[in-house]
Amino acid sequence: MLNIVYNGEMDPRQGKAVTGKVIPDIMEKDPKVVYLDADLMSCIGTLKYAKTNPRAIECGIAEANMIGVAAGLAAAGFKPICHSFGIFASRRVFDQAFLSAGYAKNDITILGSDAGVSAALNGGTHMPFEDMALYSALPGATVIDVSDATCLESVLRQCVDRPGVKYIRFSRKDYAKIYDEGSELPIGKAVTLRDGTDVVIFACGLMLHEAMKAADALARENGISAAVVDCFTVKPLDREAVAAWAKKCGAAVIAENHNRFGGLYSAVSQVLLEEAPVPAGAVAVEDEFGEVGPQKYLAERFGLTAEHIVSVAKDVIARKKRAQEDAGTNA
Repeated sequence: MLNIVYNGEMDPRQGKAVTGKVIPDIMEKDPKVVYLDADLMSCIGTLKYAKTNPRAIECGIAEANMIGVAAGLAAAGFKPICHSFGIFASRRVFDQAFLSAGYAKNDITILGSDAGVSAALNGGTHMPFEDMALYSALPGATVIDVSDATCLESVLRQCVDRPGVKYIRFSRKDYAKIYDEGSELPIGKAVTLRDGTDVVIFACGLMLHEAMKAADALARENGISAAVVDCFTVKPLDREAVAAWAKKCGAAVIAENHNRFGGLYSAVSQVLLEEAPVPAGAVAVEDEFGEVGPQKYLAERFGLTAEHIVSVAKDVIARKKRAQEDAGTNA
């Protein structure tokens, strides 16, 4: 069941409320599930439960060791869920995730919170703009950028029994409400939120809300029909959906709360190059490090806004029209 309920309002549930509910529920239902954290249980709402459950393991501020322990537990037949802030759950542990989990075929689920600009006042050192790029390079890995609280619950429940290394990046704070509670979002399948004919906006994570606002603005102010597609699974990307929408609209914008190198823009661009070559543009971090500031300021600072999506959409549509005119001239 999948029910889209987007109306532009924020969801009263925060990301940490979802993890605080779902992780204990999964553990109660499956005695093989173990939960490991790197001194951040209180940040995702699991501390109270963890104090009474011996399968909840506090690894301390030793994230690489946590992944090694998780890989060992997976080799022994358990199903580990690991959590830390996104930068620690990616950069700091990548060698262990690559070798002890991925290469050794030990199935683990890794949660990276405070993705991209949602790290906010934690600053540039704690702002992961490259985490999806790292995990996308790991053979057989699943990479997910959560689009709302319901999406987080759905993919977390699926990942526990999914083979390979699974990396889920999410915000502990607010999301716009996209999907009704209880909706199921199959991993690897994109979701169309809005139909359109002039341009398609492929978005993931926090940028899905911005994409919907941009589509409204394009229609209202410019008469432009923009489709919006939720590509919450960055790897494996729904190549069929991407190619179909690109061919239908003839122009594409890719929006992500991540560096333009190695994330959704790279994944979608590969499909466009191989299957549906159309004018495309990125709304993403332009090869920069993070910095400290409120999330709203950071979104504007790095161009991760509906206004920027509108600007890029106009540009790719203009490029599409020029290409059509050139083709007519040369026919």
